[in-house]
Amino acid sequence: MKYESQRVAMPYFVAAIVLFVAQILFGLIMGLQYVVGDFLFPEIPFNVARMVHTNTLIVWLLMGFMGAAYYLIPEECETELHSPKLALIMFWVFFVAAGLTVAGYLLVPYARLAEMTGNAIWPTMGREFLEQPTITKIGIVVVALAFLYNLGMTVLKGRKTVVSLVLMMGLIGLAVFFLFAFYNPTNLVKDKFWWWWTVHLWVEGVWELILGSILAFVLIKVTGVDREIIEKWLYIIIAMVLITGIIGTGHHYYWIGTPEYWQWWGSIFSALEPIPFFMMTVFAFNMVNKRRRNHPNKAATLWALGCAVMAFLGAGVWGFLHTLAPVNYYTHGTQITAAHGHLAFYGAYVMIVLAIISYAVPILRGREANGEKAQVIEMWSFWLMTVSMVFLTLFLTAAGILQVYLQRYSDTPLAFMATQDKIELFYWLRFLAGVIFLGGLVAYVYSFFVPGEKKASDMGPVEKRAADTDGSPAAASA
Repeated sequence: MKYESQRVAMPYFVAAIVLFVAQILFGLIMGLQYVVGDFLFPEIPFNVARMVHTNTLIVWLLMGFMGAAYYLIPEECETELHSPKLALIMFWVFFVAAGLTVAGYLLVPYARLAEMTGNAIWPTMGREFLEQPTITKIGIVVVALAFLYNLGMTVLKGRKTVVSLVLMMGLIGLAVFFLFAFYNPTNLVKDKFWWWWTVHLWVEGVWELILGSILAFVLIKVTGVDREIIEKWLYIIIAMVLITGIIGTGHHYYWIGTPEYWQWWGSIFSALEPIPFFMMTVFAFNMVNKRRRNHPNKAATLWALGCAVMAFLGAGVWGFLHTLAPVNYYTHGTQITAAHGHLAFYGAYVMIVLAIISYAVPILRGREANGEKAQVIEMWSFWLMTVSMVFLTLFLTAAGILQVYLQRYSDTPLAFMATQDKIELFYWLRFLAGVIFLGGLVAYVYSFFVPGEKKASDMGPVEKRAADTDGSPAAASA
């Protein structure tokens, strides 16, 4: 660890993993409720489990992004964080607010929660993924502003790099587009139109800039490739992300009452969205193939490569499968959508947060990398989670194809619930895959508690120099 203030990343990483575990547990509850309808009813109804599952996903990824930024920015800018104390205060504000919000979902009927939190004064609740009470949304804005101020002041006083500037662009975009969560028009078409300016332009826009910058940082550290080469790739990737992602918002506008031209714009630019993810995959493997050193943290390298591949499959290939308007006409809102969502979130965002945690946490604990035994367990966790997520996606895809045929395409379409009975087998298989995924997550957490890591103080001079280099020509030639 080069800078003492990087330590503030640790509580963000720990909270992210805690919330990740909670998210998966509630996902398993939902998965079982698909086939055992009264499981945990009325204590945890399906709609409440779903709110907790999706909201903890968003919050733990944000925690991971913030931890990554607090670790990455001081090192990239070659200066201490502007205010470590502010970062820790905002961590507790964010974590406590998230905990209270989840407790509200579980303990208070949603309509009553809306009354208690002043939703009548400023109505923002009741929309998918944006179910948070208005007071919680205001708290998120306060945390985001303090976070951006802290990072911005650090960047201004230190070295400016492409990685840090792309990350800042993504984080500023994240904060700006969240403001549309406060706009809740009574017209349903307008509501859905602007709702996507948060939901889509986060996950298929500015979050991809955050992904690209974190991936570039990890690859610089574990490969030793010249920074200039990685930065050129990053420029090209983010340009394609912004061009395709922003106009690609139109694939959500097909059937909500917007003008017909969105079917063309949405189809064309959504069909181009896999390109930046394919470029990201080529980029990651090229950098590893050109590496100037074999970094001892093989697990972090595996997560980085896996992130690029799975993001291409989940966000790229599975997104393309149902993004063209004539196909989407039949598949919209089916289990095919769920298959795409699970694999895309896991590949693009879950894996990049796990990659930076895998790389940074050993260093924050005074080690260059976890020990060999710990890394073997962590790599097992990688394969357990990744393979189970692939099978989960395949099961949901099969369920979705059958659902489309039975419910929407057949000459004698079945009712929704009759169709659900026909695809019950796939829901059981999905639940089994989810249990295996949880096992992989437990292995990931356990790997950080395995003794036998190599401490930085035990490294030789050559190893220390390799740990300190950032991939720049000056460092590489030192």
